[in-house]
Amino acid sequence: MKLPVIKHLTQFIEDNDEDFVNETIETLEALTEVSSLKDEELDVIGELISNMYGALEVNSMIKDGVPQKEALNSFMKRVLGSIDK
Repeated sequence: MKLPVIKHLTQFIEDNDEDFVNETIETLEALTEVSSLKDEELDVIGELISNMYGALEVNSMIKDGVPQKEALNSFMKRVLGSIDK
């Protein structure tokens, strides 16, 4: 996951609607079922999906009243904390 990408997607959600991101996730998840995709291509799609789910999570925190910067930092701390375990 990349914080600048999540931040950009969070801004996209704010400017537009989270439905766009949800539908994109569904589309990318459907693409992962293509049997001819290479591992590298699946990795890229997986990274995109992860960043989009991260942006949705950050957006949810912002809707709950958490300032954007704090929401982004909190989310990344949780991600890094889960990796360390």
